[in-house]
Amino acid sequence: MRFKNKTVVITGGGSGMGLAAAKAFLAEGANVAICGRTQEKLIKTAQNLNAGDRLLTVAVDVSKISDLDQLYTQVRDRFGKIDIVFANAGIGTPTGFGDVDEKTFDQIVSVNFKGVFFTAQQALPHMNDGGAIVLNASLTQHQGLANLTVYAATKAAVSQLARSLASSLISRNIRVNAISPGVIDTEMTGEFDQEMIAALQNEIPMQRLGQPEEIAKVVLFLASEDASYITGEDLLVDGGRIRLSPWQGL
Repeated sequence: MRFKNKTVVITGGGSGMGLAAAKAFLAEGANVAICGRTQEKLIKTAQNLNAGDRLLTVAVDVSKISDLDQLYTQVRDRFGKIDIVFANAGIGTPTGFGDVDEKTFDQIVSVNFKGVFFTAQQALPHMNDGGAIVLNASLTQHQGLANLTVYAATKAAVSQLARSLASSLISRNIRVNAISPGVIDTEMTGEFDQEMIAALQNEIPMQRLGQPEEIAKVVLFLASEDASYITGEDLLVDGGRIRLSPWQGL
C-alpha cells in the first residue's frame, strides 16, 4: 500500500472527484480527512465509506480561514502531521460575462482561488517535509468559454499558484502539482440533458466523459513517490480534448 499510515486532507470530499480520491486513498492504507459545506452529506459519506477511525469528516467553508484552521486542528488532534493535501473544492455556475454580478464574482473567487490558496497555506505548519499538495484546476483555463469567464480565470490562477507554491516549497521537498480535469461524470454533469452530453462527447477525442475514479488515480500518482521528480506541473486529464482534434479522420 503506497499510503499506509499517511495522512491525507481532501476538500470537497463529499462527492465527485474528491470522494473518489478519498476512496482510493483509504484503499491504499491512508488516514483521510474530508471536508465539505454540508454536515449531513458528510455523515452519509462517512457511513458509505465505512472506514472507521481512519476517516475524519469536518464541515468547512474553505473560503473562511477560521474554518480551515479548525479543520487542520481537528486533523492534527486525530492523526498528527499531514502528508498530502488535495485542494479539490470548487464552485461554478455558467454565467454570461455581462450577467456576472458582484455577489457571484465574490463567491466563485472566494471558493475557487482564495479557498485553494489558504487551504494550502494553512496546511503548511501541519505538514511533514517530503509531502505533496495537489490542486484541482480545470481544462477551462485553456479555452475561451463565454459563459465561464470568472470560473476559468480562477482555475488559471490555481494553475499558476501550483507553480509558485512548488518553487516556494522546494526547500521542504514538498511537491506541488495541479490537475486540469476535462468533463467528468459527476453530480454536476448529471444535471445536463442528453443533448448537451452528446455535444460534449463529440468534442472529446475519446468520445466519452471521464470518470471520477480516473481523476483519483492521477491524484494518487502525483501524491505518491511514483511522481517524486514532478513538481510545478499542471496535468491535463481530459480525454485529449485540448491537445487533440476530435476529428481524428481528417
